[in-house]
Amino acid sequence: MKIGITGCTGRMGQLLVKEVTSNPALTFAGGTYRDQVPPPADLRIFPDAEALFRASDVVIDFTSPDASVVHAELAAHHGKALLIGTTGLSPAQLDKIAEHAASAPILVSPNTSLGVNVLSSLVQKAAALLGNDYAIEILEAHHGNKVDAPSGTALALGRSAAAGRGVELKDHAVYAREGHTGKRGRDDIGFATLRGGDVVGEHTVFFYGTGERLELTHRATDRVLFAKGAIHVAQWLAKQKPGSYLMKDCLSLE
Repeated sequence: MKIGITGCTGRMGQLLVKEVTSNPALTFAGGTYRDQVPPPADLRIFPDAEALFRASDVVIDFTSPDASVVHAELAAHHGKALLIGTTGLSPAQLDKIAEHAASAPILVSPNTSLGVNVLSSLVQKAAALLGNDYAIEILEAHHGNKVDAPSGTALALGRSAAAGRGVELKDHAVYAREGHTGKRGRDDIGFATLRGGDVVGEHTVFFYGTGERLELTHRATDRVLFAKGAIHVAQWLAKQKPGSYLMKDCLSLE
């Protein structure tokens, strides 16, 4: 299987290249890169993303929101599978990517860790079982260079919690509290963000009840786990029919 990687000289791109080239069952089709980050001389680089899609069975994309929309269009044009791990995608951009998925298998996930996606499934089940007698709060922490907040993973966990309650996150999310905020809404799903140091990623979903508290936590200690998860998903995605997919489809999570 030939795997292409956009942004292959970036922090995640380098890890993905290493994972692909160390797996004898896979072939590194090549990559693209940003001009300000020169690639190693032995790395196969394509002049543009379109050439990369032509040469690949599946492309893994951890770049930027605008670039990911372009890559989704190329995936649709060439009928190639595309895994998007880019965070910070707007609702409009996600809608555009979903349109392109009519012509290619496309999976968008803000976190390709297998553990985080199991956590997401557990959060949805817990929210359904506990109901709104339990207040839901989500705490996330990342390194100081992360540019979006809350993290894409935190938002995905919020959507899982909302789905468990049968509501839409956009109607109940609380992203900031300051000053005299008044009483907490019974159906609120709150978010808190921490930034600093070299934290790879930590997420905790709290269910605050009366007399007890349930905490579901995932801590990433090595960024390579995201690369390993992405390679696992990409191999599965390349065998699927055109459509929009989720991590839970790959992992058979309910």
